Amino acid sequence: MILMNEIPDRFWGLFRSINRSTYIEALLRINEEYEYSNYFLSREVCLQVLDEYFNQKRFVIWQDELEDEADETEPPAFRVLNWLLRSGWLRKVDDYASMTVHIVIPDYAAVMIEAFFKLTTDEEDETQIYIQNIYAILFSLKNDPRASIGLLNTAYVNTKRLNKTLQDMLHNMDKFFASLLEQKAYGELLKDHLEGYVEEIVKKKYHILKTSDNFYLYKNDIKRWISSMREDVSWMEEMSVRSRSKVTAADISEKLDQIERGFDGIEHRIANMDKEHSRYIRATVTRLNYLLNQEDNMKGLVIRLLNHLSDAEDQEAAIQETGNFMNLSQVSILSEHALYKKRKPRSVFKETLLPDEESVELSSEEILNLNRLKSRYSKKEIESYLDSHIENGRMEVTEGTVTTAEDFEMLILAYDYSTRRKSIYAVEDPEPELIDNGRYRYPRLVFVRRKEL
Repeated sequence: MILMNEIPDRFWGLFRSINRSTYIEALLRINEEYEYSNYFLSREVCLQVLDEYFNQKRFVIWQDELEDEADETEPPAFRVLNWLLRSGWLRKVDDYASMTVHIVIPDYAAVMIEAFFKLTTDEEDETQIYIQNIYAILFSLKNDPRASIGLLNTAYVNTKRLNKTLQDMLHNMDKFFASLLEQKAYGELLKDHLEGYVEEIVKKKYHILKTSDNFYLYKNDIKRWISSMREDVSWMEEMSVRSRSKVTAADISEKLDQIERGFDGIEHRIANMDKEHSRYIRATVTRLNYLLNQEDNMKGLVIRLLNHLSDAEDQEAAIQETGNFMNLSQVSILSEHALYKKRKPRSVFKETLLPDEESVELSSEEILNLNRLKSRYSKKEIESYLDSHIENGRMEVTEGTVTTAEDFEMLILAYDYSTRRKSIYAVEDPEPELIDNGRYRYPRLVFVRRKEL
């Protein structure tokens, strides 16, 4: 039976109602008593449960679309129960033998109430339940001769649910990154981390995956059983004969493959959770260190200045105002030496003047270290530069190759890259002649692509 076809139209009025939260709380209380009373409640018990709850908490119940003026004079418990009965969330069953009116929860409403319960409470960890169910089902399939194909379908459903639960856990970890940057004080961030992330994610979810009855405790046995079932052709044929529906051995093998692929997905999601956990811990430590030292740390002060400038409505005026207050002669801003030193007499200057040192040509490694170019260009960019100049497998450096400072830097980096073992390029002539185009002086190199690569 498709439950959607059983839902009356007025049922959805709860989500539009101004008393929505009151009705949901009432349903949860009735459902709690409903389970305790073996799923059978009288109207009097429902009214008693609601009356006790409304006495504990004060609620304002506004007139709803299904109510009339006479309903406003009724007590809150009567009003709420009558509204839930009219809208189809609850149903009356008359027992004429005992002259009693029973209140039951329809199947479609029970599904919604279970969702409300999960949204309003800290649900227990479901990963253990699903993995233990899969373990028990496959154990029964392998050892119990009465087991049928229905157990295999149940194991597949539990595998999908376990994957969905882990994926939800992984997605819920993202919200902690957003709250990380919202905290402006060290104490607030530490409290949010300890009471939020550690309590909700680490202790209740992530920690369970790594300790006690975790996934890895059952994984190897389950995979071994799946492999042995797939190889046991006689067992699969016996299962297909025992099945009432037309299930072949190929169908059973495909279902086993789906369960195994599901376990591969579970391992992948747990690995992603490990990465997210490590990334969040690193980000938290960095943020805590920044908030703790931002007043004393030059980097923290610069970040605060940039944030202030970006938040200003008139950024040009803010920059001008900041420049008027900056003292560029402070030692901590520019260098360890003062900007101005008193000049000594010319005679002293001549005596202490050292002879001109003969200029020494720097090596490529020294130039790289001096200009710190290694961090400016990646390996892929250097290879792209060489690829763009290659013709017939060769790149010949000429007077027109270097015209700007960037060209000069890329040529140096290309030469440095070609000397490495794993480079896909090499220099043909180790001692080329020099080129002087008036602005730059550099060797006439010839780059070729390595044949072995």
